[in-house]
Amino acid sequence: MENIQAILKKYWGYDVFRSLQQEIILAVLDGKDTLALLPTGGGKSICFQVPAMAREGLCLVVSPLIALMKDQVENLKKKGIPALSIYSGMSVWEVKKTLQNAAHGNFKFLYVSPERLESALFLEYLPGLMINLIAVDEAHCVSQWGYDFRPPYLRIAAIRAYLPGVPVLALTASATKEVQDDICDKLAFKKDQQRFQKSFERPNLSYSVFNVAAKQNKLLEICKNVKGSGIVYCKSRKRTKEVSELLSMNGIVSDFYHAGLTNAIRTEKQERWIKNEIRIIVCTNAFGMGIDKSDVRLVIHYDVPDALENYYQEAGRAGRDEKRAYAVLLFHDKELTDLEQQSAIRYPPVEQVKNVYKALVNYLQLPSGLGEGLYFDFDINDFIKKFTLNIHTVSYSLKVLEQEDIISYNEQFFMPSTVVFTLNKNDLYQFEKSNPEFDAVIKGLLRSYEGIYDYPSPISEIALANFLKTDKNELINSLQKLQTFGVIEYTPQKDKPQLLFLQNRINTQDLNFNITNLSKRKLAFEKRVQGMITYIKKVLICRSKMIGNYFNDMSIKSCGICDNCINEKNLVISKEEFDKIRVEIYRLIGENAITAKELLPKLEMFKKNKIWKVLNYLQSENKIRLHKNGLIVK
Repeated sequence: MENIQAILKKYWGYDVFRSLQQEIILAVLDGKDTLALLPTGGGKSICFQVPAMAREGLCLVVSPLIALMKDQVENLKKKGIPALSIYSGMSVWEVKKTLQNAAHGNFKFLYVSPERLESALFLEYLPGLMINLIAVDEAHCVSQWGYDFRPPYLRIAAIRAYLPGVPVLALTASATKEVQDDICDKLAFKKDQQRFQKSFERPNLSYSVFNVAAKQNKLLEICKNVKGSGIVYCKSRKRTKEVSELLSMNGIVSDFYHAGLTNAIRTEKQERWIKNEIRIIVCTNAFGMGIDKSDVRLVIHYDVPDALENYYQEAGRAGRDEKRAYAVLLFHDKELTDLEQQSAIRYPPVEQVKNVYKALVNYLQLPSGLGEGLYFDFDINDFIKKFTLNIHTVSYSLKVLEQEDIISYNEQFFMPSTVVFTLNKNDLYQFEKSNPEFDAVIKGLLRSYEGIYDYPSPISEIALANFLKTDKNELINSLQKLQTFGVIEYTPQKDKPQLLFLQNRINTQDLNFNITNLSKRKLAFEKRVQGMITYIKKVLICRSKMIGNYFNDMSIKSCGICDNCINEKNLVISKEEFDKIRVEIYRLIGENAITAKELLPKLEMFKKNKIWKVLNYLQSENKIRLHKNGLIVK
């Protein structure tokens, strides 16, 4: 106990652990397979970083997001904790060098993207890595019934055979009971497994939902009334720009952010927002993961999310400093109708998926029987234009092909430029003597990037050019020549969307899909949609309570500060009035079915919010049933 407390204080500067962190760490140190369900901002990283530091050996961290890996590795290095990462897009040389350093260097953490786990090279080095813990971040990705299923996660369990006795810690911010069970099953948890779920209660976060005809006006009203930093989430890239321009025109300092921007522009916008130079960032869900900003006062969803899993994570970025913050969702009725029809669009017929695959391999000019392990820069808009395809058909067909483990498509791919020296020190000295024109560049690399001689180091061509007082293009030319001479291995940065083939090209008629799993994933999506719609439509149940119950947190109490709780406080209804409304509802329903839309005008003698209170009560007591098509049946 003193050991983990000392580690927490030494490296993170905290005197005490947050709720459940200590219990999770002790379970891991006791060798137990552990599932930790901690809400956004709940301190998941400490749960695997502290026990890994308390033991000899290396912690293997599986993470799907390159940007998040990069941030965590940099943060650990700043604390004096050596860490490495291996991800998609790295060359064999870079991976080998990184694994050699992990095996023989004094490193404590190795971050790995899931698709790298079963490569022959990784498995060759695995026995020599002295793994003390396997930490699976974003563990909901392992479940086909979750909202972000990624097939490579299913292969994590296979490496456990190489690491007997090494515990697994699975971490996620949002997973239903069904998904939690699936995570433990798919990661081959032992019988003495431990599960920890932090309450979904956020006593400082006020949730509200508004059905508005003109979202622009409501957005401006909210942003003017709530001071401080904010995020506005939109579903389309085009809308992020439109909404940002609307805010700016009305005197609110704003900018937009989406995955279609270059990495440099995204980073610059993100930094300006973190420093409060931009008050409101308008973005797609490409924004927010791994960003540590505690003073966000406002998160607005301008469009309805697909599921409470997404909504809870994104809304939860508000108020991490535990001061009052607001999560607001704007909608109109048509959005809910559209959302209910999404399942047919999200899960296109198999023949459509096959047609997209056929067009894809032709577009990339991929010969039959080849492709496995090959990366391609992929311009989806050019592809759609050349083959006259529908954007939704293509996007969701690619998702099906990913979930069937045929391709991997990364729209937010970014790999920084890297350099590593390939000559030994004596040969490098001889080269410099013979080629003095490269002396400044070689010395600049060695002085600017620690460890660049031993393993691939991320570099910034702009920063290095400034340091050497030269032009960026001249520097790049010198780096390319040094690579030609065999002095360095130079990999220029990539930030275009990347498409990776996981299998060789398959003849379209031989392309097989698991129809059973496709159908189950479709049903799981429809269930998530209904959860989202229920959250929006319910007007007299605490919103925090609805979210908590959805994630199997049944102990959560009414928050008292969401719109529903406030309406409940303001709504006084006597028993006599309650009985009058109840009798009238029963009379109007009679033996027939009636929609809520038809019912409300016939009860105009009563206040609408009181009618809804009675309807909600009758429904909760199973006196009436509210069908998904809107029919109320006695």
